[in-house]
Amino acid sequence: MTATTLPYDQLKGPTTVRRLLTTPTTGPLVALLLACVFFSLTTEQFLTGGNFSLIVQQVMVVGTLAIGQTLIILTAGIDLSCGAVMAFGSIVIAKTAAEGGLPPLVAIALGLAVCACFGLVNGLLVQLIPLPPFIVTLGMLNVAFALTHIYSAEQTVTNLPGPLTALGETFPLGNTDITYGSIVTIALFLLFAYALSSTSWGRHVYALGNSPEAARLNGIRTSRLTIGIYTLAGLVYGIAALLLVSRTGVGDPQAGQTDNLDSITAVVLGGTSLFGGRGAVLGTFIGVLIVGVFRNGLQLMGVASIYQTLITGVLVVLAVTVDQISRRKAR
Repeated sequence: MTATTLPYDQLKGPTTVRRLLTTPTTGPLVALLLACVFFSLTTEQFLTGGNFSLIVQQVMVVGTLAIGQTLIILTAGIDLSCGAVMAFGSIVIAKTAAEGGLPPLVAIALGLAVCACFGLVNGLLVQLIPLPPFIVTLGMLNVAFALTHIYSAEQTVTNLPGPLTALGETFPLGNTDITYGSIVTIALFLLFAYALSSTSWGRHVYALGNSPEAARLNGIRTSRLTIGIYTLAGLVYGIAALLLVSRTGVGDPQAGQTDNLDSITAVVLGGTSLFGGRGAVLGTFIGVLIVGVFRNGLQLMGVASIYQTLITGVLVVLAVTVDQISRRKAR
């Protein structure tokens, strides 16, 4: 009797299960599901539609920032200025509409343009001088922070016109109230997920992150692409600024001071490599939800906020460690 032999591709080729297990978003998704199971068993309020809606509302601003952060980290860069740029954009939107007399839509467009200009400057400095993204965006963090406090005169802007807060309003979905801003955030995630996975631009972004020189030799205009990514990220920060204004109902010069770190946390927890070229926007969405679920669940359990920060930090270290180990095995 001869032994039954399997085709070579079945023995050596990657199976569906193997591909699934090695997908960067699989681990974060499992962690999210386990966290949801744990908190649903320990708190009665967690597993409700209203609570899940609240979680999405709480993370929609940081989640939108994390989209732009993902684009930059995929190129092996990093942006420490995103929270400060968003805060400045929110003050520009609120102050020009409430005190400057500009029509709300014009004020929104101006805020988006200001944030995009910060991204453009970041991209030019990173690509054309060139300077390390860490240093450039650290400097821009201070510039945006200072401009926010100078332009606002340290005062919170109130009495905003209705169109600026429209995305903070809700509509019923079954027995749950959903904010329009949450829908905008989810739509942005889907849009950029499609752009990165199904367009030539997305393939170029990954190629740039894997090896800028190889991308250049293959005909990709790496300089233009890098500058465009930073500019686009700035525009996304402007959308986050609008969501911030709509959610809080004011222009707060103190906003966004830790959102840069929170956005990086979400990207890393979502499986995107800090070394570039590996990751996905949908993974970032999962990472944002992980942060939101842990903070919400621990708050429902009565755990002090400082321990929430501690657990988030541990999760980030674990995520980066797993990324390093997987990179070494891939070599």
